[in-house]
Amino acid sequence: MNSPKTIVITGASDGIGAVAARELAGPDVELIIVGRSAEKLAKVAADTGATALTADFAKLDDVRALAAQIRDKAGTIDILLNNAGGTFDPNQTTTDGHEPNFQINHLAPFLLTNLLHDRLAAGAGALIVNTSSIGNNFGRVDLTDLDFERRRKFELRAYGTSKLENILFTRGIKKRWSGDGIVSAAVHPGPVASSFGRDSFIVGLAYRTPLKRVAAITPAQGAAPLIELARKGADPAINGVYFSRHRANGRENPQAHDEKLVDGLWTASAGIVGLDGAGA
Repeated sequence: MNSPKTIVITGASDGIGAVAARELAGPDVELIIVGRSAEKLAKVAADTGATALTADFAKLDDVRALAAQIRDKAGTIDILLNNAGGTFDPNQTTTDGHEPNFQINHLAPFLLTNLLHDRLAAGAGALIVNTSSIGNNFGRVDLTDLDFERRRKFELRAYGTSKLENILFTRGIKKRWSGDGIVSAAVHPGPVASSFGRDSFIVGLAYRTPLKRVAAITPAQGAAPLIELARKGADPAINGVYFSRHRANGRENPQAHDEKLVDGLWTASAGIVGLDGAGA
């Protein structure tokens, strides 16, 4: 009899994360779901039998505590879906003093994933899926200004940069952890009609109007690429690949292929969150 598969999904309280949790749950799955809202998570947990853990990615101490809780519950992790995130006003700052798109969309999952590295490496193979976006094409990573302290703070640019960082992180995992049996992919799920953008005035305005039904797909449609990748598991053929929905090698920012940025972002991020040398 096969041992249960452990799946961790962040951003699972609603939207595509909740859909993915319901689809991937089963008697042979130990499911751990993460979100900001305990109330929303409780509904998903009731439907799936998952363990529900709350964390606010705008607080890196929450991420550290979350990693400790997951480690207590899971000796191995087979699939990690880094799905939490959104688009945020770059003129605000997080509890830790960072530009919110940078921290919530990149630094927090970078920290969580590194803190779970040994659990991901403990089994016969593990898959990490980072939810990115076609918005990566509007981003620009500047290793000397990751928090947009010098550059003009346009929300689309800050958001797009964080989604570009998701792809660079994916390729950093491939470069550093392939020998541990860990496979990583990034995916653009599509323009999903969910609570995405709720913390952004500009994007939220569109998502709170009938325009969202015209321009966006359903959460079930958006979750489909993540579910498909999760079911592939640790397939080396998808390692380091960016998917635009179901299509491999979607349109990417030219910086996504810059090996110096892959390494530089990893090193800088590790230094910021206090993991110097992590995964090297």
